[in-house]
Amino acid sequence: MESKNIVVTGASRGIGFELVKLLSEHDHHVLAITRNKDSMIKLQKTHKNITVLEMEITQKKDLKAFKDFLFSLWKKVDVVIHNAGALIHKPFFKTSLEDFIEVYKVNVFAVAELTKIILPLMKKGGHVVAISSMGGIQGSRKFAGLSAYSSSKGAVITLFELLAEEYASIGINFNVLALGAVQTEMLANAFPGFKASVTPSDMAKYILDFSLEQGHLFNGKVIEVSNSTP
Repeated sequence: MESKNIVVTGASRGIGFELVKLLSEHDHHVLAITRNKDSMIKLQKTHKNITVLEMEITQKKDLKAFKDFLFSLWKKVDVVIHNAGALIHKPFFKTSLEDFIEVYKVNVFAVAELTKIILPLMKKGGHVVAISSMGGIQGSRKFAGLSAYSSSKGAVITLFELLAEEYASIGINFNVLALGAVQTEMLANAFPGFKASVTPSDMAKYILDFSLEQGHLFNGKVIEVSNSTP
C-alpha cells in the first residue's frame, strides 16, 4: 500500500497509542496529536515516521500552531482519525453546565475545528473518521451517568452525516465508528471493576483497516463496532 499522511488525535494511550504504532509499522507517516508527549518518546525511538505534536485541541493558540505545522511541513493529509475523547461520569443532576461544555469542547467542537483546518489539504479519496460510542446510538443500551459523554457522541455522528453531504462532490468521505466497550484506561477510571472483552490493540487493528481500506465503501455512515450493546 502506498504510504499515506495520517493524523491521529488522542495518541498517548489506549486505542490511539496502539493505532499510531500500527500505522507506523505499515510505513505510513503519522502525526500523533497528544496532550502528553512523554509516553510517545520511547515509541518514536523504535518506530519510524511518527511526528508527535503536543497540544490542547480545544485551545485556539494550539489549533493555530497545528495549522501552521500542517501547511508548512506536511501540505497533504490523506486520512484523519479523531480518536481523542473526554468522559465525565456523574449522575445527571450533578453534571454541571461546565461539565457539559468541557466534554463537548473535546468530543464535538475540537473535532469540527481540526477538520476545518485539515480539509484544504485533503483531496479526492480522503477519509475522515470519528471515533464515537454505542452510547451515541439511538436505541442502544446506555451507561447511566454519561449524559454529557453519550450525547456528545451522538452529536458528532450527526455532524459527520452533514459533512459527508457537504463534501460529497469533492470526494472526501466522512464516517463514524461507534465503539462498544474497550478495556482502556478511560473506561477503567470511569467504571472501576468493569472488564471489557476487547483490547485497545484489537480495536486499533480494526480502525486501521476501516480507515485505510474501507473508506471508499462508506460515506456519512455509522458503523457499530461492538460485541455488546453498552
